[in-house]
Amino acid sequence: MIVEMPDTLTSAIAKKLVLLRRNGDLVATARVLTLLIPCAPADVEVAMTAAQDAAREHPCRVILAVQGPADAPTRMDAEIRAGGDAGTSEIIVLRLQGELAEPTESLISALLLPDDPVVTWWPSGVPERPASTDLGRISQRRITDSAAEADPLAALERLAGSWTPGDTDLAWTRLTLWRTQLTSIVDQYGVRSLTGVEVSGTVDSPSTALLAAWLQDCLPQVPVRLIESGSDAPVGGVRFLRRGGDVELSRPHGDVADLYLPGQKVQYVSLPVRTVSACLAEELRRLDDDVVFGRVLTEGLRKCDLSPAQPTA
Repeated sequence: MIVEMPDTLTSAIAKKLVLLRRNGDLVATARVLTLLIPCAPADVEVAMTAAQDAAREHPCRVILAVQGPADAPTRMDAEIRAGGDAGTSEIIVLRLQGELAEPTESLISALLLPDDPVVTWWPSGVPERPASTDLGRISQRRITDSAAEADPLAALERLAGSWTPGDTDLAWTRLTLWRTQLTSIVDQYGVRSLTGVEVSGTVDSPSTALLAAWLQDCLPQVPVRLIESGSDAPVGGVRFLRRGGDVELSRPHGDVADLYLPGQKVQYVSLPVRTVSACLAEELRRLDDDVVFGRVLTEGLRKCDLSPAQPTA
């Protein structure tokens, strides 16, 4: 069900939600949070699909604030999506223009679920200081995506300079499976025989930079180098240089990685490329501060040499 509300007010939208629920048009499922998504018109479909997928695991109220031209007449058009058009969530799409083009707390507050946490996700356009934005100030978690920026590494630098507990970035979330596998390797082989680590990937990928910075933070006595790979994937592989034989986890293509261990046949490890929906769902599972990401972003990046090097023969 889609309810169109042209040229409206948030107070009218709130009343309409109450009426729809009273009439049984909105499913009375407990909502666990409010997800705010300020986005450009071009991002609406991708953001809505990701939010619907994530809401299957985390029933929530989704508010998409679609930012139109600021020089147009001031106006807000809305639509409410429920039932089959929203999955297990309620989706409210606000199309804003004129003086309302930049969504504010006063504009959104009437639509927030009372006493439930608020999460803001920017599908593109990393703010200068996410926690200082109007929506960021009312959010327990703030999710950006530096990979969607024209200059991803510059976006990471901005985030590093303004990081506040509660901030995270999907470039970091995409590394969860990598970090799990690499932690297992280090636990199995230890660090005494390590002489270096090589991270291969796309050198302008924020995920590659964050993975190298995380490894450098975890292994402060071991040099970590960045190797540019010919793969289209942001992260191509990680090679642990060891005196007893190198260990390498490589994902040349597809969703299966090759694991090379000393004296053993190659093993195959499931390491799928993560979708935006999967990353968003993971971030909504935890509303506490991601202190590891904060340390890697603010300290690990400074310690790590991100200049591309030649691979060890």
